Amino acid sequence: MSLKKKSVLREWIESIIVAFLLAMVVRAFVIQAFKIPTGSMRMTLLEGDLILVNKFIYGARVPFTKLQLPALRPPKRGDVIVFIYPEDRKKDFIKRLVALPGETVEIKGGSIYINNKPAQEPIFNQVYYYNRGDFGAEGQKIVVPKDNYFVLGDNSASSRDSRYWGFVPKDNLLGEALIIYWPPNRIRLIK
Repeated sequence: MSLKKKSVLREWIESIIVAFLLAMVVRAFVIQAFKIPTGSMRMTLLEGDLILVNKFIYGARVPFTKLQLPALRPPKRGDVIVFIYPEDRKKDFIKRLVALPGETVEIKGGSIYINNKPAQEPIFNQVYYYNRGDFGAEGQKIVVPKDNYFVLGDNSASSRDSRYWGFVPKDNLLGEALIIYWPPNRIRLIK
């Protein structure tokens, strides 16, 4: 009888270990949950929203190494991205990708200009962008370095973003924000 009890206990332990390992693999390579702490992405994301982030789209990192899996596609303008904050690597930030490597970005009259032309993506016409910080002054044209990105918060009046601290290195990308899953009245795809 004690042999049977041991085997049941062992099955439970093995099941728990397998479930834990599977959850860690999914979190590391596929999808991860995040909570929005500030209003820098209002009205797209509100404080307290819980979101899921697609980690494999830009190439998930292998934990505890510098290795990265192949990307499904490169980041594109308008993506809402999660990344390691360049000024404090212990923090993750979320912003909208505005300019790609090699592009020139300028904030003029509340609008975004890429390579001297207004940004074509509709999302950029719904926000007034303020000239602030060392990388966002009026009349200042910024060239995004190779393997870097320029990002802005959708709530331009209250966002600490590339205008203040510069660029997001490609190696800092964690993934693309996919969906708000909590609270229930805000469940939706993130655009």
